[in-house]
Amino acid sequence: MEDVVAYFTIIVAFFATLVFTKYWIRVARKAGLLGKDMNKRDKPEIPEAGGVAVILGFSFAVLVYVFFKTFYLGSTSAVVFIFALLSSVLLAGFLGFIDDMLGWKIGLRQWHKPLLTLPAVIPLVVINAGVSTMNVPFLGVVNFGILYPLCIIPLGIIGAANGFNFIAGHNSLEAGMGAIILGTLGIVITSQGAIWLSIVCFSAVAALLGFMAFNRYPAKVFPGDSLTYSMGTLIAIVAILGNVEKLALIMFIPYFLEFILKSRSRFGAESFGIPDRENRLMPPSYKGRMGTYSLTHAAMVLWKRAFNKKPKEYDVVLSLFILELLVASVVVFVV
Repeated sequence: MEDVVAYFTIIVAFFATLVFTKYWIRVARKAGLLGKDMNKRDKPEIPEAGGVAVILGFSFAVLVYVFFKTFYLGSTSAVVFIFALLSSVLLAGFLGFIDDMLGWKIGLRQWHKPLLTLPAVIPLVVINAGVSTMNVPFLGVVNFGILYPLCIIPLGIIGAANGFNFIAGHNSLEAGMGAIILGTLGIVITSQGAIWLSIVCFSAVAALLGFMAFNRYPAKVFPGDSLTYSMGTLIAIVAILGNVEKLALIMFIPYFLEFILKSRSRFGAESFGIPDRENRLMPPSYKGRMGTYSLTHAAMVLWKRAFNKKPKEYDVVLSLFILELLVASVVVFVV
């Protein structure tokens, strides 16, 4: 019976997100919540903040799971953790939506954004989530005690929420990377027996795939910070509750690389490319200087050298998906 509930929950997440996204596209366009697609030569205006639909679809599916878990399976185990998880994701999504709508108007800077995501930490801290004992390289097993909920959990959630936002700006990139990371963590957690948490992971994957039906090239909707903040937060929470923090850090290797590349421009460079008449991309210059300031730029340069032609946007995205899948294979089959 639990398998049936799990499959049903995942299906609900997918189709609910499809419906919510389709509705959000109409609402956002009518309200004028539009942004320019910078990787297209004609710069079409696309509805923004589609992450709202993902959050709604995911949350609805998880609540459906809690309903069946409580009334049909007769179990309330882990319900407190589920509601804490949902609270954090909803808070992160709301704060991301504020950033989408107001960040550029009130002049939010990069260092302001970690502070913006701080409230999303509170639900996990107050329930003292996770295991405070960790195996630290060179130090062995360390019990962090009260420092774990007060320091490590906030650092993990704030870091993941903001770090996941680094690699963004291309059709289906954010949603696809999130689906790969959460799917990989879901596989690992399933093998460890935490079924409820794996259902949460795969429900998020289903919601992201439902969103990608409209966000794939050429995108009809953008995810916005409402998606990157909420999914980054969810990845951190899954790592904490599943006690797989080290694996999540490995999955974030591309984001660490992105941080290094972006730091070369003091985080001023964007991940966009410069499209030609055929919408093929090459890296832009920053302050008059050519350089690689993002993994997306690196993918553009490598694609040009490998195939002797500039890549399309979906080629760049595919390159980064392959990189993340290679990292995922290490997590699943090696670590």
